[in-house]
Amino acid sequence: MLNLFQNKYLHEEISTLIVLIVYSLLRYFLAKGIRKYAKSNQSLEHRTNLVIKYVNILLGILAFITIAVIWGVKKDQLFLFTSSFFTVVGVAAFAQWSLLSNITAGIILFFSFPFKIGDHIKILDKDFPISGEIIDIKAFYILLKTDGNEVITYPNNLLMQKGISVLDNHSEHQEFTD
Repeated sequence: MLNLFQNKYLHEEISTLIVLIVYSLLRYFLAKGIRKYAKSNQSLEHRTNLVIKYVNILLGILAFITIAVIWGVKKDQLFLFTSSFFTVVGVAAFAQWSLLSNITAGIILFFSFPFKIGDHIKILDKDFPISGEIIDIKAFYILLKTDGNEVITYPNNLLMQKGISVLDNHSEHQEFTD
């Protein structure tokens, strides 16, 4: 009986093992590549770790779906489960769309790297122009310190929508942590 069980599911077990090995290798090499990219652009370590975390979540979801298909979950059932899950998440996150757009904008800002901590920038907004020194860059927002020592929190998604002028960089390279 045990031998029959081993022979019946041997293909699925081997395929699952291969998926887990590929998943582990992808996590390792993508993290290494992202760190190398971040180092070449003098990115902060906590921003790098945040991007790696998002990539790992995506890889985990893909590995889970792949393993479910290997073990016989039918594609229509998987599609139904996935669409139901994303519907629930979408409804729950509908009011929180700005959080998702800020996370996405934070990742884009990480890879495009138009400015860094210490840069003095001006946000070109017709109604509310803001200028100040970037004192920290987080996943959802940046912190600006104005000439009047006022600290302003500015969402990342708005940074992607507005024009930005980098006026000057008058600070030394610093590491900040959350």
